[in-house]
Amino acid sequence: MLPSPHRHWEEFAPRMATGGLFFDFDGVLAPITPDPPAARPVAGVVAALATLSRQVRTLAVVSGRPLDFLLPIFAELPSIDLHGAYGMEHRLAGATAVVHPAAEQWIPVLRAVIALARRELPADLTIEDKRLTVALHYRRHPHLEAMIGDWAVAAGERFGLRVHTARMAVEFFPPIERDKGTVLRDETEKLDGAWFFGDDLADLTAFRALRSRSSTDPGFRDVCVAIFNPETGTAVSESADFTLASPESLRDFLVQVARTPS
Repeated sequence: MLPSPHRHWEEFAPRMATGGLFFDFDGVLAPITPDPPAARPVAGVVAALATLSRQVRTLAVVSGRPLDFLLPIFAELPSIDLHGAYGMEHRLAGATAVVHPAAEQWIPVLRAVIALARRELPADLTIEDKRLTVALHYRRHPHLEAMIGDWAVAAGERFGLRVHTARMAVEFFPPIERDKGTVLRDETEKLDGAWFFGDDLADLTAFRALRSRSSTDPGFRDVCVAIFNPETGTAVSESADFTLASPESLRDFLVQVARTPS
């Protein structure tokens, strides 16, 4: 009997021409790093994605990262769809970049949050300006988790922003209905099946979108894959069809299945 991941792939393979593969970036295609701008995909994974892009109808990255970060990383893979800032901006293959107009209106508010954080929080805290979102990373200072969490909740209420918890971070979002789940809902509308690979709590919205689609469309095949994450509990793994140990394990899996005829 084939191991579970490969069994899922064999069952999905006949749908490749009408299906989609969707990936988070950090913790999935790239290892988590204390220096967010330095994160890069593990060696060999982009080449595996390039091979798969010739087999599948839709290949996409759905990330909290901004497009400005994602575009140069995947410059040699123009057929990939890139959804940045949790879907508030995107660049579909062969098209120009598009930004959600409602999100752009909140950029000055997010700049104000950054200014306040720089005044009130420790000087060496990593503040990641993603233009349409802002993340406060405390990976280098885990003892500050409670203080930063309380500060973020208060700041979110003050500025009218949503606040989400991530891996050793909190993040501010414009209060609009856009997340990884809405991306998956929209982008799988014309597909017969899809996989989503995620590691963090924000990826649960994508899992739920795929489960919802398959529950109402018996012809749709969904596969949810977790990449092991020891930092935010077991919620992602418990919601997935199977779990891979690391971005390197994902790379190895993709290299293997890319050689499997559809």
